[in-house]
Amino acid sequence: MFGRVGATGRSAVAGSNETLARVPAPGEDDDDDLYSFDKKPAGIYDGFSTSAGRALPTQAGYGGLRTGFRTAVGTAYGDPNAGGRPMTSVRAAGYSSRGRPGMVAGSAFDPFNQGRNTPSSPYKLEVSPDEHLKTLEKKINQLITESTILSSPLHNNPHLALEKAKEAAKKERLLAKQREQYIASTAGPGAADTPHATANLDLTYCVLLNLADQYHKNKMYQEALNGYAVIVKNKMFHQSGRLRVNMGNIYFEMGKYGQAVKMYRMALDQITNANRDIRLKIMRNIGISFVRMGQFQDAITSFEGIMETSPEYHTGFNLILCYFALGDRDRMKRGLQKLVSIKPMAVEQNEDVEGPPTSTALRDEPIEDHEVFNEDALRAIARERRKAAERAIILAAKLVAPNIDDAFANGYDWIIDTIKASPHAGIANELEIAKAIQFLKTKDFQKAVDTLKTFEKKDQSMVGTAATNLSFMYFLDGDYKQAEKYCDIAIASDRYNAKAQTNKGNCFFVKGTFDKAKEYYQEAISVDAACTEAMYNLGLVNKRSGSPQDALQWFEKLHAILRNNAEVIYQIADIYDKQGNTSQAMEWYNILISVVPTDPGVLAKLGDMFARDGDKSQAFQYYSESYRYFPSNMEVIAWLGAYYVDCEVYEQAVQFFDRAAAIQPSEVKWRLMIASCHRRSGNYQMALETYKRIHEKFPDNVECLRFLVRICTDLGMKEGQEYVEKLTRLER
Repeated sequence: MFGRVGATGRSAVAGSNETLARVPAPGEDDDDDLYSFDKKPAGIYDGFSTSAGRALPTQAGYGGLRTGFRTAVGTAYGDPNAGGRPMTSVRAAGYSSRGRPGMVAGSAFDPFNQGRNTPSSPYKLEVSPDEHLKTLEKKINQLITESTILSSPLHNNPHLALEKAKEAAKKERLLAKQREQYIASTAGPGAADTPHATANLDLTYCVLLNLADQYHKNKMYQEALNGYAVIVKNKMFHQSGRLRVNMGNIYFEMGKYGQAVKMYRMALDQITNANRDIRLKIMRNIGISFVRMGQFQDAITSFEGIMETSPEYHTGFNLILCYFALGDRDRMKRGLQKLVSIKPMAVEQNEDVEGPPTSTALRDEPIEDHEVFNEDALRAIARERRKAAERAIILAAKLVAPNIDDAFANGYDWIIDTIKASPHAGIANELEIAKAIQFLKTKDFQKAVDTLKTFEKKDQSMVGTAATNLSFMYFLDGDYKQAEKYCDIAIASDRYNAKAQTNKGNCFFVKGTFDKAKEYYQEAISVDAACTEAMYNLGLVNKRSGSPQDALQWFEKLHAILRNNAEVIYQIADIYDKQGNTSQAMEWYNILISVVPTDPGVLAKLGDMFARDGDKSQAFQYYSESYRYFPSNMEVIAWLGAYYVDCEVYEQAVQFFDRAAAIQPSEVKWRLMIASCHRRSGNYQMALETYKRIHEKFPDNVECLRFLVRICTDLGMKEGQEYVEKLTRLER
């Protein structure tokens, strides 16, 4: 509101709020205050005015102005006898008649400066150097976080992560430079002791480590090594020596195993025995590096040290591999015994859920209810580790069994007995299956069948696996009735057995019952969407039953799973070829050639397609390549010989026809072609001798006699009459 200049010489402006300021009326006591609790009847408050300067009418008209006046809170300025409260009582809240420092006329009341640092504000406050350094550190931390997230498996964008890491390193160097300038420009001995003026070693370490790690993930090995070297050589970074493990990993990936071992050992020297797990992992890396270098005895030393301190499956398997490489049977046995003696990881079960159900209806389900209820992240990890342990034992047993005894069957028997006496007795049955498969590989069919048949009475849990293998062996042997019988046993044991469903479909396929075969193949795919055998066979069934388009769809779907499978690519190309789509067929055959570049049949097929298309030069190229890899294909030999005849290069044609005559000595046409080449090249004497040899071996060949008569007549030879008489008798 408007006011007058009081005795103090200051502008008596009450403030920016809309509180009514009172002007005393004539005759009123000066001690009357706006905040008085005395109740007075309406109308006696004469001379009120608003903060905007409007006077309120009263019974006596407008109140007159006095020498001093009261503010909105009742404090009198210009009146030495005023008894109101001082202005300092509300100064802490930002109210002041003088205004705040930096305020100009017309500016809004902003005691906390909330609008002064916005981009659009014309009254920005200056940012202190300390605040600027703090903001820059936050930006660097944000860049490091973004770089780490981008390089994680979830995003898998190492290139962009590297760019973020480089930007963070650039800003960190800028931060160090500005910090030095700030310390140099700030007066006073304590300038360097402010929180953001001191060097942030943790931030620098984090930036350098992240940059080196991103170089490593982008396969920029030398840059990564340089980055790690900067950290390791800086004495201000404590415990940085363990980063030599990362440097060793880089050398390992580069194939410099000697340098890798050196770095691993330097890291091992700087890690105390308190970090036992890390030391054991470094020792395992050293052992693997020695294996890559072929120094198996040094590798054995590292692996044995680990197995004595803290036995684990991965190291035990590697140790057996080293024993196998040295051919030491006794140590292979001891290594396997040590491996199977390791206590397996237990998988905790939910106390509210009892053991697996035993009813037949529940056993038919693919996943038991108790497994679903017991599943969580920790149990899943435990199951994965247990599977990895079992896999290591099975692989080691398969490797060792044929080599610890002269007869592999005795080796398998010793291993099976050893495992049955260990905590891993449950996997002994799988080794029995492996033994049967080994019999099959050695063509001992009957022993393989006998081994698998023992599961029918011995172990019901393995009946399905054994029956599936038996059906496959009987199918290969051509006994389709027995194959179908064991397929039914396997399906009855586990109706979600995709391999058994596929074998049953194969039995119907060979019988020509394509509809039933389709049903079983589709059932196998519905059980296991990645059953490639069922997909391939389903494509063959559709192709055989006259549905090439359906077959093409299945083969293309299978090609998306098996990108470099030659059989699948050939089937796709063959379907296009039979449909008359030559361009697509050529494209797929060329893809097939990139997978199997030495296949003579595919090369001959491409040559035939180019020959049909009229491109003889391309056809000659592919036929020549096919002949180079398989010089006994009669179709290729005949085409190449005919090509040289068309080109009138008879000497080359004779070579191909000679090879054809050597492959098929009872076929007269190849000898006639040789004689024809001699005759066309003008070598009549050689042609005559060739025809005579043909007549001696094939005296009843009319074509040979005709050429003999023609040549003898042309040369004026008397023996031509003899050939004329023979020809006449044959023609009669």
